[in-house]
Amino acid sequence: MNKTIIVSNRLPLQISIEDDKLNVTPSVGGLATGMKSVHADGNGVWVGWSGITDEELNDNLKSKVNAKIEDAKCRAVGLTEADVEDFYLGFSNRTLWPLFHYFLEYTEFEKSQWEAYKRVNVKFAQVVLETIEEGDTVWVHDYQLLLLPQLIKEARPDVTVGFFLHIPFPSYEIFRTFPWREELLTGMLGADLIGFHTYDYERHFLSSVKRILRLDVNFNEITYHDRIIKVDSFPMGIDYDKFYNAALAHDNPNTEKSELQKRLDTHLNVADNQKFILSIDRLDYTKGIPNRLRAFEYFLNTYPQYKEKVRLVMLAVPSRSNVPQYKKLKRETDELVGRINGEFSTVSWTPIWYFYRSMPFENLIDLYTSSDVALITPVRDGMNLVAKEYVATRTKQDGVLILSEMAGAAKEMNEAILINPNSFEDFATALNKALTMPLEEQKSRMRILQKRLKRYDVEKWAEEFFKTLDATNQIQDISISKKMNEEEEQLIIERFKNAKNRLILLDYDGTLVGFKDNPQDAKPDTELYALLDKFENKKDTKLCLISGRDKATFQEWYGEKDYDLITDHGVWMREQKKWTPLEILKTEWMSNIKPILETFVDRTPGTFIEEKEYSLAWHYRTADPELAQIRTLELNTVLTSMVANNELSVLQGNKVIEIKSSNVNKGRATTQLLMKDDYDFVLIMGDDWTDEYMFEVAPESAVTIKVGYVKTKAKYQIKGPIEVRELLKKII
Repeated sequence: MNKTIIVSNRLPLQISIEDDKLNVTPSVGGLATGMKSVHADGNGVWVGWSGITDEELNDNLKSKVNAKIEDAKCRAVGLTEADVEDFYLGFSNRTLWPLFHYFLEYTEFEKSQWEAYKRVNVKFAQVVLETIEEGDTVWVHDYQLLLLPQLIKEARPDVTVGFFLHIPFPSYEIFRTFPWREELLTGMLGADLIGFHTYDYERHFLSSVKRILRLDVNFNEITYHDRIIKVDSFPMGIDYDKFYNAALAHDNPNTEKSELQKRLDTHLNVADNQKFILSIDRLDYTKGIPNRLRAFEYFLNTYPQYKEKVRLVMLAVPSRSNVPQYKKLKRETDELVGRINGEFSTVSWTPIWYFYRSMPFENLIDLYTSSDVALITPVRDGMNLVAKEYVATRTKQDGVLILSEMAGAAKEMNEAILINPNSFEDFATALNKALTMPLEEQKSRMRILQKRLKRYDVEKWAEEFFKTLDATNQIQDISISKKMNEEEEQLIIERFKNAKNRLILLDYDGTLVGFKDNPQDAKPDTELYALLDKFENKKDTKLCLISGRDKATFQEWYGEKDYDLITDHGVWMREQKKWTPLEILKTEWMSNIKPILETFVDRTPGTFIEEKEYSLAWHYRTADPELAQIRTLELNTVLTSMVANNELSVLQGNKVIEIKSSNVNKGRATTQLLMKDDYDFVLIMGDDWTDEYMFEVAPESAVTIKVGYVKTKAKYQIKGPIEVRELLKKII
């Protein structure tokens, strides 16, 4: 039975060793809960680090730990202390975490840590590849493993790979500052489906893919080599029933109250209108805790009537306490709490209750159910599940959620009071509104939130991801339906060998050579000359290069060679080193069109005009992709009205728009070539839609090959110029 391999930095297990005794318990985090149906209940294997370094394990302990891990349907990746220091504490948390959360001032770019990041991703890949069997699916999670999808896909192109990022993806302007940006994006593009919490993160990712890797993006689909990669947003949910049922049990009068609940009740019952405002976060600079404390102070000064009536209950869970920024944050938080409590406290009232610790699940339920307002105000957060947990525990549908619009959860929780976490006025106004909100309005908002969270819970999130991953696979199957296999390749080679009279018709740019920013840089290299010469020297074989290139360029590059040339999309033909025109064309129109193209060059940095004898080309390969998209639409609109009455065509090529005569195309030139002799083997290869004219007029017996995986009339598809040359070498 096919299995799903889940991969994350940590296994969903808490493993501790005391006096050579092992203690293994399941984790209760959001991801562990979300993957339960896929992993524990389904046919799944989880790959990750155990939390124990290699140095802490002797051989005996190591085999015991691995046995326990495998019993839990998991596989461990071994990490050394140096790995943890440089890969996890270093690159993951001092480079990627601050960068992706827009904290550039905290971001470090250490090459040694980058090398460790690559090394550890390879370690994860090795364990995953040992675990994979035919038909398996791999789902990789989060920012620690951004290179892993590509490592898996390179080794096992047949395996379906999904990737999900649980933190924000930054805007292009932030991401472009990262020194190894191409490698990171390429790593992610090993996945068949890339998931984010919100459309904003998806949009930022696609923008970076377009601008940095210059790949074609069609809506949310990326064309990359021989694959289509889908990018989509899936807002992660929570185990709604777990929190709702726990809150129901908590409210049952027969349930024994915890010590914490008794203390909470004591303070709530001191007087009427006593209210708790709840704040729960990891102690992380992205959560904006000092900001929240200052805003609460501003609120008490702005609305003094709430003094001795409200209390901020703040739970800060320790996090990465050995990282300098976190130590500084802890000190600042402690000082702020002390100062505010010192300023406002009375004999019977302390405005802030501050807990710096983790709390068991039961105590979290105590806090959620006892608090009238939840104040969740990160300055940047991928999703924030605490906001959703609070809503799930409000069994009476009362209570108010104040939520930062910078949290991913804000995109789907519009019924909360959304605020800018950097505005103290927003804070104060929102808190006042929450504390005075009529019960009916509270219920109205909470009812909608609960309905949505119950429907789109964490299991639904995982289910939706897998459903989209399956659909993406079907797209792949359709898009590469004509991909040439080894058997077909062998048949073509045999047919070439046995033929008596052969025609080899090859496009140039994008077929024999890759595209360059400057078209003049795509000169033939020594290897290409040698390869083409072999065909030209082969008895009973006619080689012809057919291109949109101008006659002068091809004469310069191939003047000394004997093979035939067709240039300018079919205007000129050279046979036996003699040039003859296939069409007689007018060129007066060029003086009218060129000034229009020049205005577009002036308005679009990174574009230029290539002036040929019979056509004009506007190149935009190095322009900003999103600006170029707008300009190409504008230019097409302007040109359409002008070319209609002048027998001209507008060709949309690879990052180029070319204007030429309608009377000329590669199909007409190919027809004339085919009529000159009786060929029993014809091979035609080309990459863009101007080459489709050749495929259309080719005889039924011809071997027609499209370079690239897009819709085509050709019989076969091949990946790119490297593969074209490999095939030609095999044929000759």
